[in-house]
Order: sequence, then structure tokens, then C-alpha cells
Amino acid sequence: MHVKKGDKVKVIAGKDKGKSGVILRAFPREDTVVIEGVALYKRHLKGTAGKVGRIIERPRPIHVSNVALVSSGTKLKSALDAK
Repeated sequence: MHVKKGDKVKVIAGKDKGKSGVILRAFPREDTVVIEGVALYKRHLKGTAGKVGRIIERPRPIHVSNVALVSSGTKLKSALDAK
């Protein structure tokens, strides 16, 4: 896999083409990544005793071939620490 957690990437294919964000999770076995603010879906939670139901948005995994690396978070962090 050419990306890892913390890297800034841009989506190059699919319905979210052109969006960018930071990788929150990476799944090397499935070749997918979860990107902050990209490929969101709505999850409806039912209210239970004492709790109110609500709708939350969660990101779905995207195949790694549909993202391009913009900058590496670890390289940026080490460059900033050097100053």
C-alpha cells in the first residue's frame, strides 16, 4: 500500500472525486482506507429508554487505488520537529 494512517490524500475517482482529507484508518488486507470527511453515509440510531434517536454521519472505506498521496503526515511532522 502506498499510503498509511496520517497521510493527506486526494480522491481521484468515484463520487467524491476532487475531495481531500487525512487517512483515519488503513486496512492493508482489503486495500482500503478511511478518509476524514469523504464517502460519508448516514446511520440512523433508534432511541432507547432515556436516549433520543439521532442520525450520525460516518465515513466508509475507499479502495486505495482511488486515492493519490498529497503529502505524508510523518514527513511533515519530522520536518517541523527539525526546526
